[in-house]
Amino acid sequence: MKILFIHADYIEYEVKEKAIENAEEAEIKKDKMEEALVAFISVEKDDESCFNAVEEIKRVAEMVKTNNIMLYPYAHLSNELAPPDKAVRILKEIEENLKEYNVKRAPFGWYKSFKISCKGHPIAELSRHLECKKKEEEEEIKSEWYILTPEGELIPAEKFDFKGYEELKKFYEYEAFGSRKADVEPAHIKLMLEHDLVSYEPGSDYGNMRWYPKGYLIKRLLEEKVEEICLNLGAMEVETPIMYDINHPALCKYVKKFPARQYRVKADKGKEMFLRFAACFGQYLMAKDMIISYKNLPLRLFELAKSFRKEQHGELAGIKRLRSFTMPDMHTICKDEKQALEEFKKQYMLCLEWMKILGIDGQIAIRFVREFFERNKEFAIELVKIFGKPVLVEMWDKRYFYFVMKFEINMNDSVGKAFALSTVQIDVENPKAFNITYIDEDGKEKYPYLLHASISGGIDRCVCALLEKEAMKIKTGKKGSYPFWLAPTQVRLIPVNQEFVKECIEIAKKIKARVDIDDRDASVAKKIRDAEREWIPIIIVYGEKEKQGIFKPRYRFDCKEKEVNIEKLNEIIDEKMGNLPFKKLPLPMLLSKRPKFK
Repeated sequence: MKILFIHADYIEYEVKEKAIENAEEAEIKKDKMEEALVAFISVEKDDESCFNAVEEIKRVAEMVKTNNIMLYPYAHLSNELAPPDKAVRILKEIEENLKEYNVKRAPFGWYKSFKISCKGHPIAELSRHLECKKKEEEEEIKSEWYILTPEGELIPAEKFDFKGYEELKKFYEYEAFGSRKADVEPAHIKLMLEHDLVSYEPGSDYGNMRWYPKGYLIKRLLEEKVEEICLNLGAMEVETPIMYDINHPALCKYVKKFPARQYRVKADKGKEMFLRFAACFGQYLMAKDMIISYKNLPLRLFELAKSFRKEQHGELAGIKRLRSFTMPDMHTICKDEKQALEEFKKQYMLCLEWMKILGIDGQIAIRFVREFFERNKEFAIELVKIFGKPVLVEMWDKRYFYFVMKFEINMNDSVGKAFALSTVQIDVENPKAFNITYIDEDGKEKYPYLLHASISGGIDRCVCALLEKEAMKIKTGKKGSYPFWLAPTQVRLIPVNQEFVKECIEIAKKIKARVDIDDRDASVAKKIRDAEREWIPIIIVYGEKEKQGIFKPRYRFDCKEKEVNIEKLNEIIDEKMGNLPFKKLPLPMLLSKRPKFK
């Protein structure tokens, strides 16, 4: 389907005479619409569905900020026109699916005179070429749900006994029957605001957040750790552009599969760009231009990618689903299926390690094309044995997207909805689509297998997962806490009065952690309560007794050491930190010097 969009001050038309014998009946001979988006449409012979056209018309109407839409059949945009009966059917479907707008449609099959006044701003004239596949064909690709046990049993999900696996049951029911629309506010939203981590930015678009110092510290530590994991695996870190040409020959088909996800921007000479919704594009195009030998494989590219997805407004919820987010993306070029499976297992193990680092008890989903599963059933069972618990399996009867196998770690949140974190996928389509090749042992060019992996998933979502987990703990009467390495303040010193502040400053310099000092004019009891509300892992009240060098910390974790000196305290901190990354305190050490974030 081809569409020419004109944002018009007005359009008026008058029906003259039939252009074809079986023209649509013209009940209205003359009509006009002001302040309108006019869509001149050529329905083509391969078009079967109105879906992509409707989404694109809505998107452009939102861009030009109008509620008035005129649909105008226009045969002159294509020489591959659909038969009249099909064209009329699809035009009617488009009109029906735009009922939320003030929509009019000019009759099909007539010569018409028209007058139009184009507004003339940068996006007043746009053209689109859309693939409008038949919905019924898409629906022919069916999936079935199973539970795969560590013992190798593949059981239809509706027949599985979920006793003892209640979280897996919730996850299955959400995946198979649930909605992503956010009807109830997830618990992490209240916590992220109370803890001054992240908030909404009224000066930006929905789903684009402002991160305060404490929240940004947590994000950066998570980024550093997942970066370290990928580099230790042997990945080469790269940086690629955040925007791409919508009409680039290798990208346009890929982008059309996600018509509602793109932020679009205008570049020089009217060129239209889209902001990336993953780092895939840049890494594909980089790999395409590389000379790769079979000796180089597996070859891994990694990027901490700022990405953008124009998710539906009703699906946005705090930091669980965003329109702007950080996704650590790794792509691995593999020689063949055997090597792809070997790499998949390595990256799967790293994802499980990440889950332990976060302290998340997630649910696993593995999605297969049935033929690929049957060929690699023992490999699938091995993955489940490593996890040690049953996993949800979605089985497609044929390949539905670019991958033949996909693994995810998912978490159920406080309102019964699941969201994905880590993922690894085996891609068999994009190497051909982007002409990514390697030279084999015989000197011939071959298409590789391609693994997509995000060992952590979106970093913003990881913060969400931590908060949701703690919110559910709090519901059971337990105390909320941060993993020690992520706590913005790891140790808080509370001087009993102002005369001890200077001594606390000197002691803070000797503690190998992020240490702050509550020097405010408030009671010790209030200061302790505030530190508890901030989930500070170690709180030390400092007064005359503590001048001897022995402290009695309040721990937010299990610790048998009731009295410690500086050396012992640092040993406890070293044990809690392990080999995890460290960054300095993100705010002034003295609480009296800190601003308040609204």
